Amino acid sequence: MELRQLEYFVAVAEERNFTRAAERVHISQSGVSAQIRQLERELGAELFDRSARTATLTVAGKAALQHARAALAAAGALGQAVDEVSDLIRGRLTVGMVIGCTITPLFDALAAFHRAHPGVELSLLEDNSDRLVEGVRAGALDLALIGAATATPDGLEALTIISERLVAVVPSGHPLAERQAISLRDLGAYPIVCMPPGTGLRTVFDRACAAQDLHPAIALQASAADAIADLAVRGLGVAVLSESMAAHHRDRLTALPLADVETPALLALVWKSAHGPAVREFLRYGRRAFAGPSPADRADREASS
Repeated sequence: MELRQLEYFVAVAEERNFTRAAERVHISQSGVSAQIRQLERELGAELFDRSARTATLTVAGKAALQHARAALAAAGALGQAVDEVSDLIRGRLTVGMVIGCTITPLFDALAAFHRAHPGVELSLLEDNSDRLVEGVRAGALDLALIGAATATPDGLEALTIISERLVAVVPSGHPLAERQAISLRDLGAYPIVCMPPGTGLRTVFDRACAAQDLHPAIALQASAADAIADLAVRGLGVAVLSESMAAHHRDRLTALPLADVETPALLALVWKSAHGPAVREFLRYGRRAFAGPSPADRADREASS
């Protein structure tokens, strides 16, 4: 028997229809039927009951299905193992990144990976951190650059890129501008401008407020640090950002440490424990790229959201 016969057999079993199975494996229906007949002759038993409109597995077919799937999986694993040894990584790598990310090292890692492995199709998707984490858990994403409030999201592995404390940011002339540091309670008298729920920075802020039973007035929300800073410059509220985000606007805004927020906002690459060679190879480039300049010297830190 041949692997293609097993592939056609599994396709018909799953589609329960020879026509749909033929479309799935990209050959004619007659070709699928002929190969299944050949497989049945070799096995000495019919695998499908063809008397109804749907192709239903016989007892023999049910017994064979699990083994057919296992054989196809083993063949795939064999090919992957050879590819790894031969340094021939192929397929698709889907990377997620938090909305508003312009972090240069991530793009450097993608570029270096693509040059080394042009046979891998790259896909890059934006979303907020919560949805990115769920995408990695569900297998829709291979890995993602997220903002987080904990070092490693449950069920995933992580590489922490940045760990920074939160700061309140105000323009010159603001009542808080001359203070050396402030507390969360000090913010209660002012509207707040910050990132939306689902971002790592907002999660850190909300948890810190909840721990003190504080309920600050969130006046405006934006996904990009630049937008939040621009709103604060115009006097529309006290901005809450990370240290490096605020550093980009030191010429027009004053950053005040939040003395009672000890939990840092994190920027991290996350991936599932069980991963293929493409993810493993990308992580190698990612570690190299992110081992560059200090956070304050890198491009925009919107991705800490």
